[in-house]
Amino acid sequence: MAMTLAEKILAAHAGLKHVSPGDLIEARVDMVLANDITAPLAIGQFQRLNVPGLFDRQRVALVQDHFVPPKDIAAANQCKLVRSFAREHGLAHYYEAGKTGGIEHVVLPEQGVVLPGEVVIGADSHTCTYGALGAFSTGMGSTDVAVAMATGRIWMKVPETIRFIYEGGLQPWVGAKDLILYTIGDIGVEGALYQAMEFGGPVIDAMGMDGRFTMANMAVEAGAKAGLFAVDDTTLDYVRRRTGRPFTVYHGDPDAQCALVRQYDVSEIEPQVAFPHLPSNTRPVSQAGHVSIDQVFIGSCTNGRISDLRLAARVLGGRQVDSQVRCIIIPGDATAYRQALAEGLIETFVEAGAMVGTPSCGPCLGGHSGVLGEGERCISTTNRNFVGRMGHVKSEVYLANPAVAAASAILGRIAAPAEL
Repeated sequence: MAMTLAEKILAAHAGLKHVSPGDLIEARVDMVLANDITAPLAIGQFQRLNVPGLFDRQRVALVQDHFVPPKDIAAANQCKLVRSFAREHGLAHYYEAGKTGGIEHVVLPEQGVVLPGEVVIGADSHTCTYGALGAFSTGMGSTDVAVAMATGRIWMKVPETIRFIYEGGLQPWVGAKDLILYTIGDIGVEGALYQAMEFGGPVIDAMGMDGRFTMANMAVEAGAKAGLFAVDDTTLDYVRRRTGRPFTVYHGDPDAQCALVRQYDVSEIEPQVAFPHLPSNTRPVSQAGHVSIDQVFIGSCTNGRISDLRLAARVLGGRQVDSQVRCIIIPGDATAYRQALAEGLIETFVEAGAMVGTPSCGPCLGGHSGVLGEGERCISTTNRNFVGRMGHVKSEVYLANPAVAAASAILGRIAAPAEL
């Protein structure tokens, strides 16, 4: 019987010939991950299990990214706990600020830790990012993660699949962030609730890995369990340049049953802006009206990769950030930071009047390095704009791609790059 990509991967990991949506399965996991906020909870639960050790120290990854460098004593203690646990158990994949550190969902693909065909779970909702590699990856609670750390297994319900097909030619300044914002605006924040979003079509086939990571990352903003891309030459080239570890590629059957198929002509899509307070509250930038801003943030696990930084530099180069605006730019990981340094992008940002930070999640969750005050507005390349997401409950967050964010920094209001 035909199966989708998600079903193929889950069946293989459950040791079954076939699975169907709604089946409850027990599956082995290939990688378990957590960060400095969620790992302490998982570690506490793991210790209560009273097991002799991790199921496999090569298959547990801990990344310090939300509050690094620590913003206060409480954050420092959380980081210390995670660091001590990683040392005690001899974790092969432990990362914090420095040589290979940064945001977990940027670091782990870049370091070849997550691979096609794998089942990956993480104590972070944006674990769905790794679906860009053709993996089934999803976020779970810290207790589930603790059990997986001990046993290497999880149980879950097999999700239905919705297939999204993108055709046509992209307008100038339109990229992956705009496609996923447009899609979420179309189906809503519960439009793919506990379903797998599978992205395909000619536009996706031509998309680079950075764009695929962006789209997979935001699948959860539509309520999805996972967001997946088929493995192709682009995927294989990316992976093989980063690891020699073996992996298995799965392909969904063309005649597999999907709950829904949505088709989009991308030539009709212009740069998108998600207005407060939902990622689905989208409109074309040309219909944004005059919205003055106080802050711009370019970075995060959604748009902190080198192509995102290049796009921002293309707009900011030779121009100045508006005197009334704070522009904060944070590369997603140390690799992107070093590459941006080598290419002169950091100098471009500083000369334009922007601030450049150490790779971390930073302002995305209202953690540090750019928290918003009462009444302040920020246009951000992040993935969420819920009430109080980046600071005060009476602040406002607008989501957009790096080019729109950079143009807005220059003009002091939400703006399209074409206006420059």
